[in-house]
Amino acid sequence: MGLKLQNVSKAFIGKQAVQNISFEVNKPGVFGLLGTNGAGKTTTIRMLLGIIKKDTGEITWNGKSVERKHVNFGYLPEERGVYPKTKIYDQLMYFAELKGMKKQEAGEAIRKWAKILKVEEYIPMPAEKLSKGNQQKIQFMTAILHNPELIVLDEPFSGLDPVNSEILKNVIIDLVKQGKYIIMSSHQMASIEEFCSDILILNKGKTVLQGNLKEIKETYPANRLEMSTNVAIDNYINNEDMTIEFSKNNDYTIKIKSEEAAHQLLQKLVKDNVEINKFEIKKPTLNDIFIEKVGE
Repeated sequence: MGLKLQNVSKAFIGKQAVQNISFEVNKPGVFGLLGTNGAGKTTTIRMLLGIIKKDTGEITWNGKSVERKHVNFGYLPEERGVYPKTKIYDQLMYFAELKGMKKQEAGEAIRKWAKILKVEEYIPMPAEKLSKGNQQKIQFMTAILHNPELIVLDEPFSGLDPVNSEILKNVIIDLVKQGKYIIMSSHQMASIEEFCSDILILNKGKTVLQGNLKEIKETYPANRLEMSTNVAIDNYINNEDMTIEFSKNNDYTIKIKSEEAAHQLLQKLVKDNVEINKFEIKKPTLNDIFIEKVGE
């Protein structure tokens, strides 16, 4: 069943924030909701969680209209909001009880997630003592403590270093294995590509692209060649069909206009006995597609 939005719109004081968007998340996994700043992502999230009312359309969770009593959701907003002077444990307990958890149950969940997210030492401290990244992990805990069915993560990796990003990624993978429905909004396209099989891109409140990410990419011609050689090959790439995008220590990322151009380069290098350690023709990244769709 899952989440379904059908022809949903919302305007604020004459400005159309979201216009007639439709999508559904009908199986556990991560759905990517993308768009530039002001595209309507946050408004969409707040409507589907029942935080603000839609103007038109229908939003259902498991076949029922979205209301707080029907949706057991967890929400990590883009705007961070821990209370700086309050101890972390007290904050987490407060939010857990708001979600209907008993004190003993909430205490066990706090200890469990503090260990998983490696923030055990910070639980007795006031939030102001924590780094931005650790505050981010605490806010993530408030979103999942009560074991929600639907989890909405708005820029979940913002402020996290690579180690903590990896911890959070592993948690998200485990949540999907547990059958959770997750909607992720992020400007970090690599994260969306890593987690999301289906996406929707908004621009100025309208849907400009949606569907299965793999199928979307298959509709685009290859536009990059990644190569690794034993010598510099810059002098081979001197025509209008190719541009060196990145090179370091004879590792190259080359923008190509066609796969034929890449194969012609390969033939020249083989003919000249250049040792080739890697040769991979690649489809556009989600970042490329995103810029094409909303870059103007």
